[in-house]
Amino acid sequence: MRYWEDVKAGDIVELGSHTMDKERMIAFAREFDPQPFHTDEKAAEASIWGGLIASGWLTGSVLMRLLYDGFLKDTASMGSPGIDELRWLKPVRPGDMLTARLTVLEVTASRSKPDRGIMRSLMEVLNQHGEVVMTTAGVNFFRRRPGR
Repeated sequence: MRYWEDVKAGDIVELGSHTMDKERMIAFAREFDPQPFHTDEKAAEASIWGGLIASGWLTGSVLMRLLYDGFLKDTASMGSPGIDELRWLKPVRPGDMLTARLTVLEVTASRSKPDRGIMRSLMEVLNQHGEVVMTTAGVNFFRRRPGR
């Protein structure tokens, strides 16, 4: 189990990878983000994107899964109050293999709750060409080591 004291500014964690499946992209978009360039191949071809692209919200969901599997499941995570920034920088297409990494920017002890600390991080999602397709700056709470 990794506690707040085990996380240091400058740490870089490779979170894993995920290949984007066209049918799952379309199904997600039909339910949650039904813009034609996410749901209809012909409409997408005629759009500024020149083809089908994933909803950014799906890309964010993939990042969340990679974050959990690659980092959070082995920590004393207490959740997050939110993110400070989210950017979709390049379109994600069917068949793209996305990888994600987390860079710890800052760790601070909570002033009001001595049982926890705060981690600020930058998360990046890259495609198979090494291009950054999404970034987010996040905030997480972690339990401090018992008996410290």
